[in-house]
Amino acid sequence: MGMKGKIALGAVVGVVVIGAVSTAGGGDGKDGRTDTVDKGSAPSGQHSGPGSGGKGGAGTKDKEDKAPAFDGDGSYVVGKDIQPGTYRTTGNSDGCYWERAKDASGEFESILANDNVTGTSYVTVKASDKLFKTNDCKGWGTVEGKPSGAPDTQKIGGDAGMLRVGVDIAPGTYKSAGNKDDGCYWERSKDALHSLESIAANDNVTGTAVVTVAAGDAYFKTTGCKDWTKSS
Repeated sequence: MGMKGKIALGAVVGVVVIGAVSTAGGGDGKDGRTDTVDKGSAPSGQHSGPGSGGKGGAGTKDKEDKAPAFDGDGSYVVGKDIQPGTYRTTGNSDGCYWERAKDASGEFESILANDNVTGTSYVTVKASDKLFKTNDCKGWGTVEGKPSGAPDTQKIGGDAGMLRVGVDIAPGTYKSAGNKDDGCYWERSKDALHSLESIAANDNVTGTAVVTVAAGDAYFKTTGCKDWTKSS
């Protein structure tokens, strides 16, 4: 498994930002780790339901599983190859990497946002973005602009990835127990731009985590956690 050698910016495992964010992303967390991009060699393909790349799954009524808008491997010019909008990939194992870039130079400074994905991810590509890169991911499908559905999420896989509130996960209070060495990362997100300003709250957890996902949240992200059980 080769190393891409780029730091995942914004809300990443190893970065703790509670409440308002005022610092730049991609640094070390309280455990001293830096999140680098790790590319696997799994082929791209059709995506399955949310949470299928993690433990347990999200148990949702998925209204967005259609033929992918574009493949999970390649670089796409925004406005030509793909249109601005929000896209979703799901069913990923370790190795899926995506990147929003402001130009095609390939330089680190070109990265607007990026992430290493296990399970599901949502990304909003802006009209001002120049390039969207994706490697070793499942196909990306178009996401409807307004959440819909009534998910029955009594349990969520701890590696489910990024879940859309009101579609993949119901609002409520969730508990994850038995986590070790700050390996569990959760995040409540305002949007799918993956900037630091997108974070409503997040944490790296050892032991038990309890999080209330609000109806006003756009997404909930979970990576490396034990399964979450809904308590209320």
